[in-house]
Amino acid sequence: MNMKSARFCLLFLSLLPLRSADAQSSHHSVVYDDRTVHSDILNEDRKYAVYLPPGYETSSRSYPVLYLLHGAGDDQTGWVQFGEVQHLADKAIADGSATPMVIIMPDANTGKRGYFNDIRGDWNYEDFFFQELMPHVEQKYHVKSEKRYRAVAGLSMGGGGSFMYALHHPELFSSACPLSAYVGPLNLDDAKKRINAKPKDDQEEALEPVPDDQIQEYLKEHNALELVKSMPAEKVGSVRWYIDCGDDDFLYEGNSLIHLEMRKKEIEHEYRVRDGGHRWSYWRGSLPSVLSFVSEAFHQH
Repeated sequence: MNMKSARFCLLFLSLLPLRSADAQSSHHSVVYDDRTVHSDILNEDRKYAVYLPPGYETSSRSYPVLYLLHGAGDDQTGWVQFGEVQHLADKAIADGSATPMVIIMPDANTGKRGYFNDIRGDWNYEDFFFQELMPHVEQKYHVKSEKRYRAVAGLSMGGGGSFMYALHHPELFSSACPLSAYVGPLNLDDAKKRINAKPKDDQEEALEPVPDDQIQEYLKEHNALELVKSMPAEKVGSVRWYIDCGDDDFLYEGNSLIHLEMRKKEIEHEYRVRDGGHRWSYWRGSLPSVLSFVSEAFHQH
């Protein structure tokens, strides 16, 4: 072999690992936890995390989308850092129990907190979610926009958001999976205490009390149990429900009452009570079942 041929072979061999790594990377999932979208409704930029399934960056197909909501005290990184969403979604997709999907994890805990529109009208996060975040996601990412290919899930405060979004807009979600969900105040007195609570910080200015009749009206539209009771059964049942709450969870009462109300109205749903409390180890155990459950609607039967 002459010197020129030897140099060519060395150059060719040196390129092989790079090409192999390039090809391999297209089969890995990707998570970004600091994406932003500007909100005119909230008058600020809002962060979100996104999971892109293996093959997304080289594929021309459109994917189903799961909106995965965090709990109080966390932000858009909660499901990434503590929920191990990338590892668990990768595993579920690899073993065939879940279909490849895009997962969007918005931040509802910067400045003010919560997925609902505030009763005083100064934190309209639900309006932001439907009018700004969802259109942004459907424009920026290769996701399908039909009801069948859209699902919502979340834990604790995010479980409450899952209930609320699917009950307010059953025409938009094929499945909803509230985990250890906060369902809202269970009666008017609880609602009054929560809404008209005194500031914890002495430096915060106390807000004007909200009248009882306004709280009563708000409760009807922002309590999952009240909505399940008042809405037509076929409308609630047009969403596939997976409700999961641990036997030691302090939010067990609201979740069990919704289960009983759905049973009374003969609304099909899955209801799970496993050993565990209000903690990440429980929700990590729930996520594979959630991914499998929403995939049943995403798949063709």
